[in-house]
Amino acid sequence: MQAAARTAKANPGGRSRRVAGRRQQNWSAPGPDPKDPQPLGSLVGRLVDDRGWGDQAREGALFGRWQELVGPQIAAHCRPEQLREGELLVLADTTAWATQLRLLVPKMQARLAAELGSNLVRRIRVQGPVAPSRYAGPRRFKGRGLRDTFG
Repeated sequence: MQAAARTAKANPGGRSRRVAGRRQQNWSAPGPDPKDPQPLGSLVGRLVDDRGWGDQAREGALFGRWQELVGPQIAAHCRPEQLREGELLVLADTTAWATQLRLLVPKMQARLAAELGSNLVRRIRVQGPVAPSRYAGPRRFKGRGLRDTFG
């Protein structure tokens, strides 16, 4: 009973416990400590770095944050299609926007390098809309083709 009273006087918050004959405290000391609550972003960032997922995370950020990275007006008229070996394929809505984007490639590349790192996107290729093919199927032949033979 007297030991409990002494413990209560020494630690008015009652946040200590006895472990193997000595008192251990459950709270951290003043200042930063690994026991302190950590922001989720820093923990995820540490996990990504430890596992070596940096390039995949930056590639995901490129596709996920496209509107933020290039701006809402440009993002309304184009979209990133694929990123392969440092080359980003961007598909534009119209040929006019494809031409405009080809002129903006250096600025887009600088912005992406600043946000995501310089070695992720090394080249940007802009492609306009592709017209549908008039051929329906994989086989083709030269000449006039089949004609009406009845009449």
